[in-house]
Amino acid sequence: MLELHQFPCLSDNYGYLLHDPASGETACIDTPDGEAYLREAQGKGWRITQIWNTHWHPDHAGGNEAIKAATGCTIIASAEEADRTFGVDREVGQGDVVQLGEWRAEVIDVGGHTSGHVAYHLPEAGMAFVGDAVFALGCGRMIEGNAPQFWRSLSRVKALPPRTLLYCAHEYTASNARFALHADPDNAALQAYAEKVRTRREREEWTVPSSLEDELAANPFLRADDPGMQARWGGGDSVATFAALRAAKDSF
Repeated sequence: MLELHQFPCLSDNYGYLLHDPASGETACIDTPDGEAYLREAQGKGWRITQIWNTHWHPDHAGGNEAIKAATGCTIIASAEEADRTFGVDREVGQGDVVQLGEWRAEVIDVGGHTSGHVAYHLPEAGMAFVGDAVFALGCGRMIEGNAPQFWRSLSRVKALPPRTLLYCAHEYTASNARFALHADPDNAALQAYAEKVRTRREREEWTVPSSLEDELAANPFLRADDPGMQARWGGGDSVATFAALRAAKDSF
């Protein structure tokens, strides 16, 4: 079975090391802090062989150089963002497959936060690493993309098996919950989710990963195709509703 080591780094990022005992390979999912990744891998006795970058931002690819220098690993990143990502050895996009030993990860285009953002879905492991495209109860700020593009991206995530665990890159869930309750105040599933988040954060526990099933029921950005959300926010169109929600969150 795959082994996943999750750890906090920087101010609110999560680091992920994905390890395949059969092959001995280990992949860094993004590299917010190169020294932290090297230290955590050493503590586990794992040899880093790959980096899978979701997008080019420094809190996701800033550790590439240090890790590459220390390990000689292969860096995999979005073809559209290769010129902004350090040391890319393999460029990928929608429909490509990367492997960790015999484990396959499908590359999904989730552009919108950045133009070439990608996610990595391991169907046999039931997990997806979604970077800043989707957060627990939220989604990334639309920095480089546009609303039609971002909604198409979120629709690709929505189409994954509901029990998929989504590993996002930041602990933003408490803040996201406050906006979600503002955006969708009558949603009982959201209310229950938000209460769980409040309890876990009071205990200083992580809220990531989350299940896609829970996000489909409670995340307002994934519910932009819901008639009730459209009536409240967008007038009957999924893209317009998503755009309205994203603009409202930006100024919330």
